[in-house]
Amino acid sequence: ISDFFLSHTLRLDGGDYGLDEKDMEASVATVRSLCEQIEADLIMLRERTDAGGKIRDYLIRRRVGEQDFLEVRVAVVGNVDAGKSTLLGVLTHGELDNGRGFARQKLFRHKHEMESGRTSSVGNDILGFDQEGQVVNKPDSHGGGLDWTKICEKSSKVITFIDLAGHEKYLKTTVFGMTGHLPDFCMLMVGSNAGIVGMTKEHLGLALALNVPVFVVVTKIDMCPANILQETLKLLQRLLKSPGCRKIPVLVQNKDDVIVTASNFSSERMCPIFQISNVTGENMDLLKMFLNLLSSRTTFSNDEPAEFQIDDTYSVPGVGTVVSGTTLRGLIRLNDTLLLGPDPLGTFIPIAVKSIHRKRMPVREVRGGQTASFALKKIKRSSIRKGMVMVSPKLMPQATWEFEAEILVLHHPTTISPRYQAMVHCGSIRQTATILSMNKDCLRTGDKATVHFRFIKTPEYLHCDQKLVFREGRTKAVGTITKLLHSVNTQAAKAQQSKSQASKKSSKEGTTANEDSGSAARPPSPTTAQLPVSETVLGESS
Repeated sequence: ISDFFLSHTLRLDGGDYGLDEKDMEASVATVRSLCEQIEADLIMLRERTDAGGKIRDYLIRRRVGEQDFLEVRVAVVGNVDAGKSTLLGVLTHGELDNGRGFARQKLFRHKHEMESGRTSSVGNDILGFDQEGQVVNKPDSHGGGLDWTKICEKSSKVITFIDLAGHEKYLKTTVFGMTGHLPDFCMLMVGSNAGIVGMTKEHLGLALALNVPVFVVVTKIDMCPANILQETLKLLQRLLKSPGCRKIPVLVQNKDDVIVTASNFSSERMCPIFQISNVTGENMDLLKMFLNLLSSRTTFSNDEPAEFQIDDTYSVPGVGTVVSGTTLRGLIRLNDTLLLGPDPLGTFIPIAVKSIHRKRMPVREVRGGQTASFALKKIKRSSIRKGMVMVSPKLMPQATWEFEAEILVLHHPTTISPRYQAMVHCGSIRQTATILSMNKDCLRTGDKATVHFRFIKTPEYLHCDQKLVFREGRTKAVGTITKLLHSVNTQAAKAQQSKSQASKKSSKEGTTANEDSGSAARPPSPTTAQLPVSETVLGESS
């Protein structure tokens, strides 16, 4: 556990409960000495007066090494024009927006994004906090860029924002960001003037289906009339309380609300709602405080065999092939040899890790739950794709063509029957699969069933209990993998691969021989006959 909340009650004159001043100081000293033993810091968050006493809230945060930091991933979703990229620009660069898109220009990666003002790719931005909870992001005074290495060196906790697209035509990119980047939390953005429109419900439903805790940020409160803002908040609370969500919405209005919601947020039932302005900066301090108090939901063991899922590939001049992704479990060190796969035949090949970067900072190892980039030795980028994994040889991995999953159809215009095809998103895997059979004749909206799938292009590396999203047009279903079927026979695949390589080699040699004999049989053209080299070759062959 990286963060832990602690409350102490100080009894005032006439109070019935709590500690007196002397006992309180002794108790805090004891806790502080215990923190020293477990290499943690004790930070006082607030002191508030209650009936008959004072209550002090403390945060206990585990210390990390100089080259290490706690990482929490937050996916940023919401309808187009809700202010997602603008908010991230304000948070990460520390400058307020001018109301005309000034802040978001610093985050866009492509020319068409700058021209349209709309995100079309998965963006990554970081916000660093030191041990006291202060933001350490300091943009460059000349270009305004952020030095990720300096931020990571000064930070004890780094929030990684996964900036996703809000437009409907980029839905597959958004789904890939939610499944492939494994966010700890989801920040749902709602424009106060527009309300709950477009893809807002789609993105909320996706987060709920993947069991990702959600908090809501209502933006543009500086330009929204009070009655419209109240109507938006009322609709939002009704949506969160509805049978499909069953959340407990909490309007965050002060630091007390922040501490209460942050300490109870991991239960997944509570849903904090922040009201902010990117132009005036109103309530931005509450949102930063909340982000600082967020702790990672999952714990990882370093003793397990390593597993790393690939969500992007690059070819870097002077370095070679680089892959980026998330370490799912275990510990990966520099120069470790892992198995990379599956390839189109379902085989895994040994590969050595040449260098490791984490948030653009060179490191010697990465642990479960951390994102990283690896430079690999002696492999072409064309032979690696998104959805492949790098695993420890101890796991003896096997690729799978077919699997069974328990799915729930969220929406479908008609009926789903065998031989229906749709896109399966599972972790960083994104591939079309066919329904071979199911335990019902047909499926409609709201139906549950056990379904037998088969990938149509390449086998994939899967686990039981993995979450999947099944999508095609307006059809959406979610589910969990229950059984793996028809694993690839690795020996047969290798034999087939060597056989195909041998046949390619022999056919290539045959083609070369035919070309040579053809050139010997054909009379030379007037131009080549005059060349002494050609005459020599023809004379020797004849």
